[in-house]
Amino acid sequence: MIKKALLAAVAIAGGWFAYKRLQADKAEQNLWAEATDPVPPSGGAR
Repeated sequence: MIKKALLAAVAIAGGWFAYKRLQADKAEQNLWAEATDPVPPSGGAR
């Protein structure tokens, strides 16, 4: 019984860490996309 509870706790913790890692990777990807997004021409220069 204790082994099953421990296994469930490890699985839940692993899932939580994987979720947090995916969220961090997505945030970093969005940051890079914003930083490397080309700036549209201003239209004022002729």
